[in-house]
Amino acid sequence: MSTPPRTGQNSQVGKVRSADRGVSSPQLMRRANRQALLQHALGAEAFTAADAMAATGLTRATVLGVCAELEQAGWLEEAPAERDGAAPRGRPARRFSLRAQAGILLAVDAGQHTLAAHAADLRGRELAAERLVLEDAPLVGDDLEAGAAAAERRLEALRALLDRVSARAGARGPVDAARAEGSHDAAGAVDALTAAGAADGRGTAGAPRLLTVVGVPAPVDAEGRSPSGDAGYWPAMNPGLVDALDGPVLVENDANLAALAERAHLALSGADADHLAALLMGERFGAGLVVDGRLLRGADGGAGEMRFLDAVLGDHRGADGVAALARRWALEALEAGETSAALSALPPAELGAKDVFLAARDGDALARAVLERIGDRLARIAMILSSLIAVDTVVVAGAIAEAIDPVLEHAREALPRIGTPPLPQLRASSLGRDVVVRGALELALTRLREDPLALLATGPVQDPHPPTEGNRTS
Repeated sequence: MSTPPRTGQNSQVGKVRSADRGVSSPQLMRRANRQALLQHALGAEAFTAADAMAATGLTRATVLGVCAELEQAGWLEEAPAERDGAAPRGRPARRFSLRAQAGILLAVDAGQHTLAAHAADLRGRELAAERLVLEDAPLVGDDLEAGAAAAERRLEALRALLDRVSARAGARGPVDAARAEGSHDAAGAVDALTAAGAADGRGTAGAPRLLTVVGVPAPVDAEGRSPSGDAGYWPAMNPGLVDALDGPVLVENDANLAALAERAHLALSGADADHLAALLMGERFGAGLVVDGRLLRGADGGAGEMRFLDAVLGDHRGADGVAALARRWALEALEAGETSAALSALPPAELGAKDVFLAARDGDALARAVLERIGDRLARIAMILSSLIAVDTVVVAGAIAEAIDPVLEHAREALPRIGTPPLPQLRASSLGRDVVVRGALELALTRLREDPLALLATGPVQDPHPPTEGNRTS
């Protein structure tokens, strides 16, 4: 997977890089050596000194010295010897591996109505998950005071959710960079952490929270902030999260994260995923766009915003998603005198997209007509994206993907009527409601592999099972 452009972050993520300015060449060399070894460890299940020498070009003495330092700091551990069935001849070479439990990554989908957070280890393996349905959505419009109060409640709910999922995963909490701040470079920071780990015994608490990646339904600029637009909706969805949450934080648009998740998932199956659009289309349409293997962002992170649909489709609510369209068009049809035994029985305020989909499945003519209209709209959106930026795959992602097949069937039938070849391929995502969380974790892992010292050198590791003379082998 190609490296996505850097997204918003707080100053802690880039602290080590800025500290490198003005340091001596030996210090930079030590940093480079440690960086190379950590990057190798992140990409290998286990390795010997010879493996690391071949991968990094470092000498044996340097590899063994750096591995010893990183093992003492808690980032590496000794791996069991390989057993191939043959009788061992001589002393086997020591094997090292990344200590995956040394830090915790948090991946968050901060949706309008639901917050979801997953904690994972440094290999991306899930440790814990939490989900919270918000009782009230942030207010938008002219009432700035009420909107600010609602946004603050949303922020407090998110902080509490992160604390809960971290506790379940055994995290110590956001990393405390204070112990490493006195160092002038990443190499010195690791020295400071080694000393701190030794002083603490590295056995009193869980691993630190190294990075939190949050997806929000709003454009996000390179600094992790959202513009003050869309009648106050965008800042309500992202009320300065990059500064308001503890520890290193990256904030990204939720559809962009969905695109990263879909691209990684398709690439695993061998499918071409260099030109795709991932559509989140619950209450509102939003698109994450990948062209030539790179995520498109645009000014203020606004690429993929679908407000242009108002003008193109002649609908002042053109960016309404599937859930909103199903509800709106079903109610409009009922008000116009069309009949539906299933939907007419429901109070208008309680009628939802799920009811429309269920009625259509049971053969209700009004509900089926609504889904056909939605399919036609989806086909037009897919054709616009295909013609404009040459994506060849459009993936419908999010929780709605589980029920979207009837709509996709209509959309595929409509495509040849409204466009000319090449026509985009329409897919339903198989990643379910956690697609944004999956994308957030994908981005967190990418950042870790790109520059592990920028994250791993921000706080000491406390090993709940420190090596002793009784269990250490040499």
